[in-house]
Amino acid sequence: MVKQTVRDVDVAGKRVLVRVDFNVPLADGMVADDTRIAAAVPTIEYLRERGARVIIVSHLGRPEKGTPESFRLDPVAAHLARLLHAPVRKMDELSGPAVELAVGLMKPGDVLMVENSRFDKRESANDPELARELAALADVFVNDAFGVSHRAHATTVGVAKLLPAVAGFLLEKELATLGALLEAPQRPFVVVLGGAKVTDKIGVIERFLELADAILLGGAMCFTFFKARGLAVGDSRVEDEAGVALAARLLEKAAGVPCDMVLPSDIVVADSFSAGADTAVVAADGIPEGWMGLDIGPETAAAYAERIHAAGEVFWNGPMGVFEMPPFAKGTEAVARAMAACAGVTVVGGGDSVAALKTLGLEGEMDHVSTGGGASLELIKGGELPGVSALLDR
Repeated sequence: MVKQTVRDVDVAGKRVLVRVDFNVPLADGMVADDTRIAAAVPTIEYLRERGARVIIVSHLGRPEKGTPESFRLDPVAAHLARLLHAPVRKMDELSGPAVELAVGLMKPGDVLMVENSRFDKRESANDPELARELAALADVFVNDAFGVSHRAHATTVGVAKLLPAVAGFLLEKELATLGALLEAPQRPFVVVLGGAKVTDKIGVIERFLELADAILLGGAMCFTFFKARGLAVGDSRVEDEAGVALAARLLEKAAGVPCDMVLPSDIVVADSFSAGADTAVVAADGIPEGWMGLDIGPETAAAYAERIHAAGEVFWNGPMGVFEMPPFAKGTEAVARAMAACAGVTVVGGGDSVAALKTLGLEGEMDHVSTGGGASLELIKGGELPGVSALLDR
């Protein structure tokens, strides 16, 4: 860990602004999945135990796409209070006189949560004025929001430039785990990648072609690879010609490296995008016109599971099919169960893969489940994480 953490600063009596990623699903005014909240609790408890006055800032959803009232953080603050077994005062503003007054009244160990940072358009613009307003509330800044550390926002970068800025325990663990995976993975190192677009994963695939022993591909993006190979794909989801060209380039690159890039040998197809559609299992080179591929087939699922079982380390990001629909969930389930049974190191890169694990009750069987899909992929492909770069070096 090349960045300083909360262990490296004296927080006793200090006002500590903590950027967390509490972007969690809500249902009927309650938190439906508290994984991200629970993941930040150790940092918050550490600060409270050492007499810090803890000010929590987070975003929730995309308020510009809905009624702001439905994106308020009140249910999140209430849930955090239950996890901490301590009061959490929730403010209706992100910054301003009312927040300043409330912070001034805090005692050591108190926790206060300000309003959704994305209610203020200055957040995503990394506006220096908003950064100054937030920095004025605190003496120390802690980034424990790995999931948004690839965003150069006012609450991830702007504030970090104005205060002593360090990492929380969650951010520290994410960087350490993914860093070890990239620097010295256990062998054989197997990567499982799903999802819709090759263009979303090109940098990740290129990095793993240099590092992994095998890359197992699934999800809708495999059909772009099929098309690049000249195979019929029926009505399956395929990217435009630029995506097909990228897939062809990756196939060519894979042919010249030791890493084994594997495509499905069979596919579950359906005559419509529906849980009630007629389905069939066909060879990868036999998808009929009018049908679409929606999952890897049983032969592929078994082959992938065998590779995963034998791995020294596995990294998984992206479902193998439309796992939300039961007829097309078996490939993703096979991968998840194989990882749970794997004796090697298992790392899941956030996103829909985590949702699939939760559905199956297997998230606790993984060695590491990342809280940030986009951030983990950015880190893997060698991109900068501005929210990490802005922290103090060790």
